[in-house]
Amino acid sequence: MTRRRFLHAAGALGALAGLRRLAPASVSPANGSQLIPDVETRVVGSNNRVELVIDRTPFGFGGRRGIATTINGSVPGPLLRFREGERAAIHVTNRLREDTSIHWHGLLVPNAMDGVPGVNFPGIHPGQTFVYEFPLRQYGTYWYHSHSGFQEQLGHYGPLIIDPIEPEPFQYDREYVVMLSDWSFENPLKILDNIKKQGSYYNFQRRTVGDFFRDVDRAGLRATIADRWEWGKMRMSPIDIADVTGSTYTYLLNGLPPASNWTGLFRPGERVRLRFINAGAGSYFDVRIPGLEMTLVQASGQHVQPVTFDEFRIEIAQTFDVIVQPTEDRAYTIFAESMDRSGHARGTLAPRAGMSAEVPKRRPRPTLGMMDMGMAMSMGGHGGMSMPGMDMSGTQAPAKPSADASMAGMDMPTPKPAAPAASGHAGHDMGSMRGMVTPDMASSGGAGVFEGTLRDGTIIRASNLRAPGTIPEPVMHAGSTHGSASAGTAMETRSRLSEPGAGLGEDGWRVLVWTDVKRLTPAATFEAPAREIELHLTGNMERYMWSINGIKYSDAPDPIPLKHGERIRLTIVNDSMMAHPMHLHGVFMELENGHGPECPYVHTINVKPAERVSLLATPVDPGPWAFHCHVLLHMDLGMFRVFQVSEPDGTMTTSEGAAV
Repeated sequence: MTRRRFLHAAGALGALAGLRRLAPASVSPANGSQLIPDVETRVVGSNNRVELVIDRTPFGFGGRRGIATTINGSVPGPLLRFREGERAAIHVTNRLREDTSIHWHGLLVPNAMDGVPGVNFPGIHPGQTFVYEFPLRQYGTYWYHSHSGFQEQLGHYGPLIIDPIEPEPFQYDREYVVMLSDWSFENPLKILDNIKKQGSYYNFQRRTVGDFFRDVDRAGLRATIADRWEWGKMRMSPIDIADVTGSTYTYLLNGLPPASNWTGLFRPGERVRLRFINAGAGSYFDVRIPGLEMTLVQASGQHVQPVTFDEFRIEIAQTFDVIVQPTEDRAYTIFAESMDRSGHARGTLAPRAGMSAEVPKRRPRPTLGMMDMGMAMSMGGHGGMSMPGMDMSGTQAPAKPSADASMAGMDMPTPKPAAPAASGHAGHDMGSMRGMVTPDMASSGGAGVFEGTLRDGTIIRASNLRAPGTIPEPVMHAGSTHGSASAGTAMETRSRLSEPGAGLGEDGWRVLVWTDVKRLTPAATFEAPAREIELHLTGNMERYMWSINGIKYSDAPDPIPLKHGERIRLTIVNDSMMAHPMHLHGVFMELENGHGPECPYVHTINVKPAERVSLLATPVDPGPWAFHCHVLLHMDLGMFRVFQVSEPDGTMTTSEGAAV
């Protein structure tokens, strides 16, 4: 939607009265098997046929009005519920004036059904109906959303549940979907325009003169001035936690703002399953229910060994299923603070309708330290420090592959200059598949195994790989640079899976961390990877540029080739100063968190600043698959790549079966 069209539509709403909230009633009165689907999602016949209509609908609350991109007239879209082992047939009709699409987040579907325009299919044109048909090969809590333009920010998302064939390994009496999201009455294009002009446009929690004098009292004048100098060189501030904040966002729970107080009922003593989904376009949430402890039973839709805690951070696009057991005849607040503390979503668990509990006060905004930025020598997280060898100007030489200390002696050919893309990234239309590097184009790691660097800077290793399931060792950068697209590269990158994250862990509450999470049943076979693929997440906050290996997607020359059935390690290194929730389509990844065969499956993993995360995967379904940051603006501006999985016979084909 253009700005002019958005403003015109919003102005027309002035004549409308009685705007309604659009949230569907995705509420279960009994056990999981008894959940009543919404009228719009009622399964017809034996083929699990569902009809979805994408349209534009007036939307408002708190006296403000806007236009939402709705699915069957609601935000979120209706709950879709299927059973593992069956086949889904979902008919999607586009009543918008522009193309649309639906991606089934976390579902293992045939490539042509994955729903990314320009990668898997052309998109759904205005007036067109597209039929998604795929087998349901898994169980769990998932969600779906548009992969076209900024439609996801405008309400185009919904929950999806697949009931397992086998009985679940835990008991509960009733369940609710708790879908968290963010909404702005500003046109997303206007938000992008504002933040491109000034990266801190929506940050109203900046440091003040009072903060300066408090830091002087605590650390001394010299250290305080040095600290300010170092942050300035990075074009960053220690309170740059989120790009877009509560200054424009209203945080929603099941489509409702905090004042509407979404409520789920229970009888005291019942075990209540809460299926948390973060559908935010740009917001992480820190979730707690004062008075109740939570037990994790599923992550990314897959069973895990139970872990009990008081608070958790849910990254964008992730799902966590928890069980709570309220025993008192009173209300409990579900409190989901935005990571930067600029707002919150809120709901209630209560024995009777109309009840509410105290809403906690928001905590002070967190502050990043130099250790968060990957600086090996920190003075209490804020002290001044020298950083020899670092270049934070963001104006270095053109991108070339990073030269980690661990890469010494490796034969890495100099990449060729990036070729202009055949089409831009506008509207997430990834354009046609371009020529690609084959796995066998060069070899220094054995017959048929490429080892070196692809033209977009992706590092491939095929030897001296550590044991599967282990946590990556810290790695020092050796003057690494990705050019002007990357400002402030960390000196050292390391695993941070045991850290709760900025602003958590200081309240005396138990906080869930990724090293707590283990899959329920250890893997029967747990093979070592044959290759390691290393990607660096890069950005320049001042210019609001986001990329991978210093190259935005529209300039990336080739898809990254994968062989059908090969065991790979995907290592993601965050050289930028913001967190990035990274999502790989088409395959589950095993997060290497030190638990070997008990490493949990994930479809999305957050990568903190200066963090090095590794995951194992065995791609099977051939075709091109998207890999991207799930912060909508970061993805749109270029933090996006395509992995190309070969056919079993080694050939590379598009989602339509044509040879690449």
